[in-house]
Amino acid sequence: MRLLSYLLGSLSRYFPHSQSSSTPHLTFLLRSMATSAAAGPINPSNTRLGWIGTGVMGRSMCAHLINAGYSLTVFNRTLSKAQPLVDLGARLAQTPHDLAAQSDVVFSIVGYPSDVLQVLLDPVNGALSGLRPGGILVDMTTSEPSLAVEISTAASSKNCSSIDAPVSGGDRGAKNGTLAIFAGGDEAIVNRLNPIFTLMGKVNYMGPSGKGQFAKLANQITIASTMVGLVEGIIYAHKAGLNVASFLDAISTGAAGSKSLDLYGSRILKRDFDPGFFVNHFIKDLGICLKECQNMGLALPGLALAQQLYLSLKAHGEGNLGTQALILALERLNNATLGS
Repeated sequence: MRLLSYLLGSLSRYFPHSQSSSTPHLTFLLRSMATSAAAGPINPSNTRLGWIGTGVMGRSMCAHLINAGYSLTVFNRTLSKAQPLVDLGARLAQTPHDLAAQSDVVFSIVGYPSDVLQVLLDPVNGALSGLRPGGILVDMTTSEPSLAVEISTAASSKNCSSIDAPVSGGDRGAKNGTLAIFAGGDEAIVNRLNPIFTLMGKVNYMGPSGKGQFAKLANQITIASTMVGLVEGIIYAHKAGLNVASFLDAISTGAAGSKSLDLYGSRILKRDFDPGFFVNHFIKDLGICLKECQNMGLALPGLALAQQLYLSLKAHGEGNLGTQALILALERLNNATLGS
């Protein structure tokens, strides 16, 4: 595949304005051969990976790919956040365009839809502008379904593919390679990428472009109300004079048990509000959910309540804490502090 891509590049350099009838035919032939070669099984020996966004989640996800033997190029706007991966053997790119020019599959996991638009579709420095025909974009950011469709359309116009594949599982899921991955796009492409997805967690095919994002948004709606229930139960147990640690242990194996309790129960009791997932990013996700609800004519009051409570954290300057900091909002409402 690399050789065929090189030939395509050479052809465009030597015949930039050729009107010869043979040149388009040769270009089509080479692209067809490249597409055929790209359809083979993905493995470290034949697939170069690029990764945009090496924050709390991306750093661990990326490390799994390096440890599996994949050749990896990384980009992050804050270069220091990419350094641990460079130390593991990754190459550092100066722009998403440069990264994509060295990659067959480009992954991105950044903060906001505006960031996705910039790193993937910017006409000068975006990844798509540097990706060769047959290349694949995989956006793992939680973003807008309509943007996923836009990226897919843009990728198709360049004979490339795009998959929306947001994830759930937090920092622990990223570290342990146990993330839930919600994939939207061409199912055949998702299946081809499965050897890579398996290193990060379990991929779940949800439908055409945008459906991966819709699935992740539904996931966030579920988590939002679960987190409200968790912290309300904790506050109630505290006010009732229970040993809150014993209470959480008691309910963990019953009907009230949840992944949120497993991930965040002990952190809340330890006042550990370091971000596995930022409050600011959760507010962004819930805002997208509410926007989609408005488009659907859908009323979800639990979602709206959760968003207001998380917005109160941001108003108190706590947007860069982890989502488990929701307990602070309930403590303020009830003039109570755990442990007091």
